[in-house]
Amino acid sequence: MGNKSNNTLVIVESPAKAKTISKFLGKGYKVEATMGHVIDLPKSKLGINIDKGFEPRYITIRGKGKVLKKLRKEVKKSKDVLLATDPDREGEAISWHLTRALKIDEDKPRIEFNEITKSAIKNALKNRRPIDKNLVNSQQARRLLDRLVGYKLSPLLWKKVRRGLSAGRVQTVAVKLLCNREKEIESFEPEEYWTISASFNKKDKDFIADLYRISGKKFKINNEKEAKQILEDLNKSKFVVSDIKEKTRKRNPNPPFTTSTLQQRASSILGFSAKKTMYLAQQLYEGIDMGSEGTTGLISYIRTDSTRISREAQKQALDYIKEAFGDKYIPDKVKVYKAKEGSQDAHEAIRPTSVDRTPGKVKKYLNKDQYRLYKLIWERFVASQMSPAQYKQVKVLIKAGDKYIFRAKGSRIIFPGFLRVNTSSQKKDIILPPVKKSERLDVKEIKPEQHFTQPPPRYTEATLVKTLEEEGIGRPSTYAPIISTIISRGYVERQGKQLKPTELGFIVTDLLSKYFPDVTDIEFTAHMEERLDKIEDGKDEWRNVLEDFYSNFSRRLKEASEEMEEVKLEDEVTDEVCEKCGRNMVIKYGRYGKFLACSGYPECKNTKPYVIKTGVKCPQCKEGELVQRKSRKGRTFYGCSSYPDCKFVVWNKPVKEKCPECGGLMVEKNSKKQGRYYLCINKECGYKKEV
Repeated sequence: MGNKSNNTLVIVESPAKAKTISKFLGKGYKVEATMGHVIDLPKSKLGINIDKGFEPRYITIRGKGKVLKKLRKEVKKSKDVLLATDPDREGEAISWHLTRALKIDEDKPRIEFNEITKSAIKNALKNRRPIDKNLVNSQQARRLLDRLVGYKLSPLLWKKVRRGLSAGRVQTVAVKLLCNREKEIESFEPEEYWTISASFNKKDKDFIADLYRISGKKFKINNEKEAKQILEDLNKSKFVVSDIKEKTRKRNPNPPFTTSTLQQRASSILGFSAKKTMYLAQQLYEGIDMGSEGTTGLISYIRTDSTRISREAQKQALDYIKEAFGDKYIPDKVKVYKAKEGSQDAHEAIRPTSVDRTPGKVKKYLNKDQYRLYKLIWERFVASQMSPAQYKQVKVLIKAGDKYIFRAKGSRIIFPGFLRVNTSSQKKDIILPPVKKSERLDVKEIKPEQHFTQPPPRYTEATLVKTLEEEGIGRPSTYAPIISTIISRGYVERQGKQLKPTELGFIVTDLLSKYFPDVTDIEFTAHMEERLDKIEDGKDEWRNVLEDFYSNFSRRLKEASEEMEEVKLEDEVTDEVCEKCGRNMVIKYGRYGKFLACSGYPECKNTKPYVIKTGVKCPQCKEGELVQRKSRKGRTFYGCSSYPDCKFVVWNKPVKEKCPECGGLMVEKNSKKQGRYYLCINKECGYKKEV
């Protein structure tokens, strides 16, 4: 024991987190990173002894032997060892595996913190605890359930549909949601209806009122004939103000972000995928180099379903609001947001670690996307603690003849409240001109409009995450991997922001729904999540959960192996020719998505990356074609197929139509204010065309 140092070894998952923590711990501590999980089930086999109570066979993950060897050396040299992995099921499981692999006493090696700040870490050191076996068992049960479903169903799909397919316990339900929505869209029959509006002018200001009631009742105009009949009546009628209603309305701020609401908002406001949002949030949580301040964690823990915040964070926010905006922006009662039913509420909401680090102060230390996400989180948190916004709402009812009532609505902000900070939630004022009761109005135009009912929209990442959360499918840490998996496996494809199931997605979903109704059932999957939560709370036993699931699953697996029909799904043949044998290449699906393989396999085993072509010639070299690519951070861009000989790139999708002004390349752009348009990339030209 003479070789032990006075250092306490602290083990975390990532080097970034290690760097941030080291700054706060100082001398006497050494921080090492595991680079994620180091122990797991083997990839090449099931790794579960079903006959011995679902006993897992854990092994060192390939490539992690060196990490463990280094950690063992550090453990021998240290006087004490602390495990500071993330404060969730996965983090607890990593710590548990480390205690066994490194022979660390399980008594009190564990420290946890919700944010990587000096005070949080100092407080964690004073509150060491044992490994939470309930958390570990809950993670283990989920891991084994997913392994049983994946490793038992996937070979069945290889045999019956196509090699290389996979099935997952939660991803299967997500694909089914998308397939069900697509079926609703396909079977939807639009219904015709009409609306009628009237425009008026008062004091040189135009305003519009919509037909609101007929004979005091709600109504539906079904066709043009009915609309024309009403129009004839209205053309003979006088328009008189019958009532004016004014109200002051309050609009309360939204609670601070959970994992789900952050992913939804980042998708709708910033256009980020769930995967990108979590990747950036992880960086902000683990620490950013802040110059003289050193590496600093900017936000609290990012995997949470809670809207709760600590008293300290709340006080800091209120102090900031008072100083920045004044007493009027402090709410009458301190804001307390209730947890949703079924949420674990284990951690705080996602918030800045210091509200004084305003987006403006940290901007120079962040890249563009880190800054945009941090600003979103900071603004949402500060706004959540502010006074409500107040609106003056005006409704003007206008009578036309004896039967018809039109309604015009206006509103304006009379006190901005939380909208001083959360400007992205602000709605444009609609100001109506002053009118008086019984005043006669001169109508400028009466306009009938034909409409058709619309089918339900396809899911986007934001709406799919919202639905998964509402239905109790998966948990905060699983939403982003679920979406990434179903896209990379070819079950779903992106069309703009929308998610559309592929033919393969329909085939696999229909087969699994028929032979494994439990696996694809939303309620059953949600109930399984509840049981996993009960294991975490110590109210259920992990082996019982697996036994209850597997007894029925194994029976259905046997039936499906015998009865499931084979579906011949042909590979999609492309125009790409194999340079080795001259045969056409076909599209295949691998673990990381699409790739091209020679149709002559197994005689020819040539493969190459799958690229999405635009059909647009490269404007620089005039020979290559612009194709879709991905940056290291997952951002889509378009580059020349002749790379690296030609390094031309654009970030927006190129279009075949050439600029009519200069003949240059045009790209497609989209914005909330301007809508969809084409723009010439030649800055000296700048031609723009609405589409």
